[in-house]
Amino acid sequence: MRALVLPSAGPDPLPPDVARAAVRGYQGGRRPLWFRPPGTRDGRWVELPAFGWARFDRAAGGSDDADLLAAEGLHGRLDPTAHAAVADALVRVRPVVDAAVERAAGRAFGELPDDELSVLGEPGTVGAALRQVQREPHFPHLSAALHHRHPALVPHVDRLTRLQLLPHVEEGDSDLHAVVHRELRANEAAFAELSAESGLTPLRLHDVLVWLSGSLRLTHAVALGRRGAQ
Repeated sequence: MRALVLPSAGPDPLPPDVARAAVRGYQGGRRPLWFRPPGTRDGRWVELPAFGWARFDRAAGGSDDADLLAAEGLHGRLDPTAHAAVADALVRVRPVVDAAVERAAGRAFGELPDDELSVLGEPGTVGAALRQVQREPHFPHLSAALHHRHPALVPHVDRLTRLQLLPHVEEGDSDLHAVVHRELRANEAAFAELSAESGLTPLRLHDVLVWLSGSLRLTHAVALGRRGAQ
């Protein structure tokens, strides 16, 4: 496995052992929490998942409610008004996303031709559909729900990874998703190997590594992953 060259995650390539440990830490890392049940004096230390893998990546899907619940497991609970707004948005964008899935014809995001993420190929491209989704309010929860439903095709972008990706957008890109596409294509073999080891799609792995780097959690995830391997 070669080093991962991900400009959106930072200036230096991610060595294979660092990438592997980071993913292991994301999936299996745990953190201590002092828990004391209400109405009692005694408490105890418990260990909880350090990241969102169990709440999001392992969560059941297949319906709007299930996908939105998984998104809340990743980004936090929504108040009733916001929850209703995201639920309405899932219904509103369904024809757009379904058209993108049909156009992809079973191909994963990284397997799409470059024109699908370029304004030169519009209208009707996958990139144009994803840009339309990004215009919706509460897009981190909406993006997470749609990625949970289509983990190989629809990228997940939140406010942090959006800031990581935007500076790398080039002229002619349909949106920041083109950056994700370029980095997946440039690291195809490495992501395929890491995907086989972790069970996560290359698209999800890209999001996890960019998020860990941008949120300054990469070092912690790597430490947890190496500790778990030992």
